[in-house]
Amino acid sequence: MTRTPYLSARLQGFGTTVFAEMSALAVATGSINLGQGFPDYPGPAPVLEAARAAIGTAHDQYPPGPGLPELRHAVARHHRRFTGLVYDPDGEVLVTAGATEALTAALLALLEPGDEVVLFEPMYDSYAAAVAMAGGVVRAVPLRAPAPDAGTATTDPWTFDADELRRAVTPRTRLLLLNTPHNPTGKVFGTDELRTVAAFAAESGLLVLTDEVYEHLVFGAARHTSIATLPGMRERTLVVGSAGKTFNTTGWKIGWICGPPALVAAVRTAKQFLTYVNGGPFQPAVAVGLDLPDEHFTGIARDLERRRDLLVHGLAAGGLPVVCPQGTYFATVDVRPVRPDGDGLAFCRELPARAGVVAVPSGVFYDPADAHLGRHLVRFAFCKRDEVLGEAVERLRRMA
Repeated sequence: MTRTPYLSARLQGFGTTVFAEMSALAVATGSINLGQGFPDYPGPAPVLEAARAAIGTAHDQYPPGPGLPELRHAVARHHRRFTGLVYDPDGEVLVTAGATEALTAALLALLEPGDEVVLFEPMYDSYAAAVAMAGGVVRAVPLRAPAPDAGTATTDPWTFDADELRRAVTPRTRLLLLNTPHNPTGKVFGTDELRTVAAFAAESGLLVLTDEVYEHLVFGAARHTSIATLPGMRERTLVVGSAGKTFNTTGWKIGWICGPPALVAAVRTAKQFLTYVNGGPFQPAVAVGLDLPDEHFTGIARDLERRRDLLVHGLAAGGLPVVCPQGTYFATVDVRPVRPDGDGLAFCRELPARAGVVAVPSGVFYDPADAHLGRHLVRFAFCKRDEVLGEAVERLRRMA
């Protein structure tokens, strides 16, 4: 590996992300960008109107360090309504600059140098960097993709081997980092799987940090369950949420983390020296959103499921085997039927010229030692307007 000048040893290897490369490629070629996971249509009107109303008021100034009280109370109400978990808004809820800051602050607060973090791969790309910044070590457990035939889609889930999870835990393991619904696979961990993970955490004395930003974007028969709801898990678990995915406001960067007072206080100690506070006018707007009726949340899942099906059918019509996700924004394909060497990165670099569409190679979501496990896989995002997805599907079909 070529060393990057001036960059500390713990961050060597974390260069410019593939998202930047693929987004630039989309602009340069005029391609449809299905690489990065952000919606291109607006969020709910009451949320947007509340943000506009807050601009030009006292909300333009620093909010309280733990977050605006009305937002912390809204987060607590939202949890009680959808997970049954009861959190004290004054000591067990902390507002952050998106989920990424919540996760990073938690890792900085809780890890000593050399502590190990067990997580599932492929993994959201910030996890490994945040663990490295905290001086920790990633211990990755692979999720195994189903294997649909070329030109077909499967709803079979990604799976993991409990023995591999057991072997990943060592005397240096401090924390288990879970993501469900899972980016980039779209997997929603079932209750039995969560019981297995919870048992390992409890037996090994691990803290659990769970990223649940896609909690409402779950499709079909799949159901999201927070691991913190399982017996004995609330007291060892920090639950991370975010407004960005639920309200189509990814640029607002309003997130939160909930858990026992001592754990949240530790995270707050680190967080206050990162951003301190953020998004003053957006915090009351997110509070409005969290109190929207149940029909809003079921409706956004139903709408996104329709978009998922449109893209999945188009990918399959293009001759690709597709893993149809249970949740999130993303579908995964195996490129080997159209690129026999299985080089997903090369496929993504060629796809703009081949079909006028941009995607992201899944290999970047793996620990470097395990990148071969995802070399043949590519991730496509379907959180786009109907006309954009429709045009992308037509272009992909012509690839067959």
